[in-house]
Amino acid sequence: MVQDHYKPNRSAIVGIGSTDYSTESGRSVLSLAVECCRKAVEDAGLQAHEVDGVLTFNAGDSVSAEAVANSLGLPELNYVMEWYAGGFAPSALVQLAGMLTATGTCKSVLIFRAMNGRSGYRLGGTDWSFKADGMWQYRMPYGYLTYPQTMAMWCRRHMIQYGTTSEQLASIAINQRKNALFNEKAMMKKSISLDDYFNSKIIVEPFRVLDLCLETDGGCALLVTSAERSEDCRRKPVFIKAAAYVGGPGIGSDWADFFLWDDLTENFTVSLGKKLYRQAGLTPDDIDVAQIYDCFTHTVILGLEGLGFCKKGEGGSFAASGETALSGTIPVNTGGGMLSEAYIHGMNVVAEAAVQLRGMGNDRQVQHATHAIVTSGAWQAGSGMILTNEKGT
Repeated sequence: MVQDHYKPNRSAIVGIGSTDYSTESGRSVLSLAVECCRKAVEDAGLQAHEVDGVLTFNAGDSVSAEAVANSLGLPELNYVMEWYAGGFAPSALVQLAGMLTATGTCKSVLIFRAMNGRSGYRLGGTDWSFKADGMWQYRMPYGYLTYPQTMAMWCRRHMIQYGTTSEQLASIAINQRKNALFNEKAMMKKSISLDDYFNSKIIVEPFRVLDLCLETDGGCALLVTSAERSEDCRRKPVFIKAAAYVGGPGIGSDWADFFLWDDLTENFTVSLGKKLYRQAGLTPDDIDVAQIYDCFTHTVILGLEGLGFCKKGEGGSFAASGETALSGTIPVNTGGGMLSEAYIHGMNVVAEAAVQLRGMGNDRQVQHATHAIVTSGAWQAGSGMILTNEKGT
């Protein structure tokens, strides 16, 4: 497969940009998108004419790549793409940007995600227009509609089979909130205790409010260029050492459909981790920091197991032991993740990996971080990368 032949370290993330994260931006989505993209270009020390590719994804809640390119004043576009996709897209789009720049198709490529995810169109919210077609016709009569309901089924299966507990889920929410307190961009600035967790409202058993990611107005962008061009950029380049998308049979007819999935105690990270480590020539022991897609606390458990940081079934106890804390053996979601920093559909999760490898995490910085793994997605299909600050070959 193409992913197994990904050429390491030929491209790099050189720019990071974001807006403020809030529950009510009071601005258009286009304004948010342009701001984060402009900041990513400025962060890299480049000019508009040096950017000739724009990639984005959305769920009918954002703006087009062309509109952003026009607003930025980009003189020429050599590649553009808009993907109707969810949280499985960010790493895959960075992978695509890496291929575009490594092959010379584009000089530099912007990837952005922007939305008014709280004050505007709420993903999975009650303003969705549900239609009883496809797989939906078998779920809707039972009121089985939302993403929390879907992942709750996965989580419950893990609890039944491996004894995962609510206390272990709580440890993930509490740890990531601790990390967010060191992140100036994080929406959540108040620490939480175990009592706070259990006193928070149950949304769908076993999930409470603190098990679910935030709803956010904002935007986040990354700028990718070739390894050669990255040498002239302002910031320390973060090289794409490995990148992959995994999918295939068993995905079903929509993002959250799992009726064709064989084992609800694992997700795409089981296949993803193998591909990434094979490409990079690394093992889980070589990874210094992990940014695992955390639309729910439970997806962190699946990622810990799937990426090989602990044995299958032990993700909950591993997280609760303190191993994923900033001082642990594998710090996870160091900026607070989508549970406590912001929900920008996983773009901010990728950005935090780059921040750590630049050594710009301030009080949340993982010392001597050289390799970071990042995942995008929660269900049967997803993408991910291993990033490094070592140029290598």
